[in-house]
Amino acid sequence: MRMNTKGMAALACALACGAGAETVTVLPQSVEGVAPKEMMRHYWLKQALAATDKADAARAAIATKEQAVAYQNRIRASFIEALGGFPERTPLSARVTGTVARDGYRIEKILFESQPQHFVTAWLYLPQQMTAPVPGVLVPCGHSAGGKDNDAYEWVCIQLVKSGMAALIYDPIDQGERMQLLDPVTGKPRVSGTAAHSRAGVGSILLGRGTATFRIWDGMRALDYLASRPEVDASRIGCTGNSGGGTLTSYLMALDPRVKVAAPSCYITDLRHVIEKIGPQDAEQNIFGQLAFGMDHAEYLTLRAPAPTLVCSAVQDFFAIEGARASVSKARHVYEVLGAADRLAQCEADEKHGFSVPLRAGAVGWLKRWLCNDVTPVPDVSAEPLIHGPEAWCTPKGQVMLLPGASSVYDLNRECNAVLAKKRAALWREPDGALEKVRRVTGIRRLSELPPCAVEKTGTLRRDGYAIDTCILRPEAGIVLPARVFVPDQPAKAVTLYVNGTGKAADAEAAVADRVKQGETVMAVDLRGLGETQGGVIGDRDDKLGLEWKDAFVAYLLGTSYLAKRTEDILVCARAAAAYGAGAPRPVKLEAEGQTVPAALHAAALEPGLFAQVTLRNGLAAWSEVLEVPLAENQLINVVHGALRVYDLPDLLRTLPPGAVTVTDPLTLR
Repeated sequence: MRMNTKGMAALACALACGAGAETVTVLPQSVEGVAPKEMMRHYWLKQALAATDKADAARAAIATKEQAVAYQNRIRASFIEALGGFPERTPLSARVTGTVARDGYRIEKILFESQPQHFVTAWLYLPQQMTAPVPGVLVPCGHSAGGKDNDAYEWVCIQLVKSGMAALIYDPIDQGERMQLLDPVTGKPRVSGTAAHSRAGVGSILLGRGTATFRIWDGMRALDYLASRPEVDASRIGCTGNSGGGTLTSYLMALDPRVKVAAPSCYITDLRHVIEKIGPQDAEQNIFGQLAFGMDHAEYLTLRAPAPTLVCSAVQDFFAIEGARASVSKARHVYEVLGAADRLAQCEADEKHGFSVPLRAGAVGWLKRWLCNDVTPVPDVSAEPLIHGPEAWCTPKGQVMLLPGASSVYDLNRECNAVLAKKRAALWREPDGALEKVRRVTGIRRLSELPPCAVEKTGTLRRDGYAIDTCILRPEAGIVLPARVFVPDQPAKAVTLYVNGTGKAADAEAAVADRVKQGETVMAVDLRGLGETQGGVIGDRDDKLGLEWKDAFVAYLLGTSYLAKRTEDILVCARAAAAYGAGAPRPVKLEAEGQTVPAALHAAALEPGLFAQVTLRNGLAAWSEVLEVPLAENQLINVVHGALRVYDLPDLLRTLPPGAVTVTDPLTLR
């Protein structure tokens, strides 16, 4: 019997609403010392800590120069692979759009293209009197709404230029003049800052890259421009930035050998403290699988060795000072192996998060020392005039996306997907081979590789003609899945596994009673992180990313995804449902709704022999839609890194026999 849309809706309503005064909660207040809603945080944290311990051991084992170089090469190659590689170096088409004269220096307003028609706005600070090329310093911005138009960032640039260096500061995407998604009516940004970085990250992840890929490439192209200027000595290039600019400084100094001296500020800590204390931050600060391949914050420093590097830290920062000290200590071991212990240092200030006066002085002093062989005091520039507002614009209207033909990161992602779509079409001419690639890109194991799911019955409620068993399923250590199983007094062959994105929440009563009395067993299960085990809170990054956004990013750091784990939950629960209360396994009907649909589709496509019938309702129809609708809500939880390089959801659907699958009310993002 295939349940129609009306029947499916009735089941969903009954499972969600409950009846009478009976509780539908299955799990106790604590399972093995952990509250159900904290289960997933503890699960991911345990794996993350194990991964950081492994990375620490590998780093500590380095004993020779040859081992250090091999270690650097391995981590750097994995880093670049996780970013999806970089685009082709195309013409910068750079131009000076204006100049501001100051006492002893000038500021040139720069516009260049890091990719074709993908515009970057920047200011170049140049000393007025130069007899020879001077060192150049790149200053990536932190997460200020104004981007480069920020007092602290302007002051550090002035300190650099007053110290005899050129300084190039540029706007990140979705800050300053580079808002990527403007309202067509008002011209104002629809989303900006870290929220926008994470929104861009959702689609980028599907393409096998990330927000960090765009951010790093912008920085590398900014280095190209800085090094191209005749006033700059390209052999003496430095980099410093604070907060999000500290993130980019850390990335660029680890990946681009042109950065000879670096001073990241208010970012370096370690992932152990990040995950334990504040949780992962926005998308650009999370590199796919970096915990799995051993890249903690200390690696941003070890990849630099033996180049001069200063870690600037605020003692009262939310990026834990204990983590910063630990990372410097761990990286110092590699510097010592390479005979350069004096080239790694830490500058601490008893300040809150920010490019404070002492941290700016520390960073500029370090750059002066190593780039200019100058140890004189850093100039005080607090009285220097700053530029703000329209005077500071590099573009006519203050936004790059108002320039003719401008391409946003969302446009670039759509263009990439259009190219990949042709490759996917060719790949899926041989579905069996394509499905193997799906397994590899998702990491979903075969059912035969998954351990048996222990089922513990905790209680029973009697009804006329059937019973409701409450059960706890244990698919793996640290994970418990609450379930309610509706068991007819006279069971027939049919059994249904029901999974809903809002959880089982479950008296089926009215809707299920008729089906159960006809002999159908229904197992309603909360997949991990749903229903009773859904934790998380709306964060300060974006209230549309979903409750689980921080846990989703920890999974991403570990090189996996919620989708993969929930798919495996469905597989083992279906196997348990098939045998529940029966002497021999029975065919299973799978019904999924809402957020569970992508996982259910993967389960059905990868293990088609397990399911007799599949019904999918109100689920995402295609990942490509996420790229077309950049403000689609709550999609981070269901993305897979690099999936669109191999397949889209309709490719999986086409592998199922038409008579075996029913799709109703697909989720419309547009």
